[in-house]
Amino acid sequence: MLMVGRASAGAAAEAQMLRTEMVKAMLSEDLEVQKEILKKFTETQDSWVQKGLAAWREGSVYLFETNDNKRVFILDSVGTDIKGQQKGVDLLTGEAFKAADGKVLSFIPQELTPIDTNSKLRKAIKDLLDVYSLSNPNRNMRRDAILKLGLDQNMESLPTLEARLKTEHEPMVVKAIREAISMVMLSSDKLEDKVKAVRELGELRSQNGFELLKRILSGAKKNPTSVPAELKKETEKAVLVIESYMWWGNLAGTFFRGVSSSAVLLVVALGLAITFGLMGVINMAHGELMIVGAYTTYVTQNVFVKWFGSSGAGFEWYFIVALFMSFFAGGTAGLILERTVIRFLYKRPLESLLATWGVSLVIQQIFRSIFGAANVQVNSPQWLTGNVAIADVPFAFNRLFVIVFALFIVLMTYLLLTRTSLGLQIRAVMQNRQMASCLGVKTERVNMFTFAFGSGLAGMAGACLSQIANVGPGLGQSYIVDCFMIVVLGGVGNLIGTITASFGIGITDQILQPFLGAVLGKITVLAAIILFLQWRPAGIFVTRSRSLEG
Repeated sequence: MLMVGRASAGAAAEAQMLRTEMVKAMLSEDLEVQKEILKKFTETQDSWVQKGLAAWREGSVYLFETNDNKRVFILDSVGTDIKGQQKGVDLLTGEAFKAADGKVLSFIPQELTPIDTNSKLRKAIKDLLDVYSLSNPNRNMRRDAILKLGLDQNMESLPTLEARLKTEHEPMVVKAIREAISMVMLSSDKLEDKVKAVRELGELRSQNGFELLKRILSGAKKNPTSVPAELKKETEKAVLVIESYMWWGNLAGTFFRGVSSSAVLLVVALGLAITFGLMGVINMAHGELMIVGAYTTYVTQNVFVKWFGSSGAGFEWYFIVALFMSFFAGGTAGLILERTVIRFLYKRPLESLLATWGVSLVIQQIFRSIFGAANVQVNSPQWLTGNVAIADVPFAFNRLFVIVFALFIVLMTYLLLTRTSLGLQIRAVMQNRQMASCLGVKTERVNMFTFAFGSGLAGMAGACLSQIANVGPGLGQSYIVDCFMIVVLGGVGNLIGTITASFGIGITDQILQPFLGAVLGKITVLAAIILFLQWRPAGIFVTRSRSLEG
């Protein structure tokens, strides 16, 4: 315990000494003296010293001068009081800035004059802050800082990068250091160093160094004698390797985005396929039921923020609760719609189309009146933010969750339809409504529960969509056409067909968009579906029926 106490006291004394030196540098008017003092901070882990240097570089350090003393401070970032004043924080102690009598001092920012800096001093501080970033506990920030040093191509940063390479153990960051060292070496005066660096960037498939390599080839094109033949040859090989790697990476990223978009379409279209196949109702308000789920997620988020704040363990649970609430809200809205409108329009597609289209406009206007016409902000919990990179292809956690959740919903729907009494009744009514009614199935109740279930699925899809898209009153209109295309293409009321069509349309649309644009891509997909239905009018999978209806 005594040893620990001595170590803590020693660390505190060292930190105080560094803070004193920092203040001394700020009060000095000699640039060389200031640079010498800055060199002492290279290895410091004192966060207050780092914060003070960053504020100094930004011109946010101020001088408080009395007859016998000079002190420096920064303003508290919490904000101003009702008089427009902010409290100061003493850079020497890190505590509230006080007068000699112990009274906490407040200042009006506009009346303060920051301590002078010049471009050379700001450059020296920036280099020092970049070094601090290399030891940041967050590996992503560490990697970004390292790559930034590499792109600066400053040979003075080479020893720092090489020293960091010996102590770094995170594979992602180790690769970034190797890239950065190679990018810096491209500015070397020695040909062999440049050639070695180019080879290294090619072996690493460095997308960060790609533009630097293209710059070498561009220079060779403008002035062939400026780039040695060996360097040009190695650069061309490296560029080809990286271009191929980037092409496959972009394809994989596009495919992943297509799968995640398809997953949302699948959950939305699943309910539509069941209700359309069961009732023969064209529900143009199905997209608005999805908006019900999205806005329910927004409201749930706000409730959790009010109860638990915008961070912490309590807030992290909000999205799980929102999924259940979205299913309930969407199902309730669907049940009301079925009881008040849909049940009078069974097997009357045209009338149901016009009626539900009018309902969709009413629902949109209700949301505009309550939440406004602008999009609302739905934040993701911490466990849905960020991504995991595989072969430099980022896989976002929120999209991965949507895919897994969609597969879970498909499994639950399959079990409902094939392993429960309600599922048996649904399939019986879909195949032959009259015969099912004769055998005692209450078809009207089956219609009601089925429509509510399909609407609940749309609500959950809206909750998922809130994590990857903007939430606004017009959200549903962007998906309703795609959903009907999926239902018709897959085969009305067919679960396997809905799954196949969802992934086919979603992935194809994402692949075509980079080449044809969003609008022309959708038109191309729609044209392809129309041509396919000319050959196979019942869709990919035909639903078998015992019905004698034509």
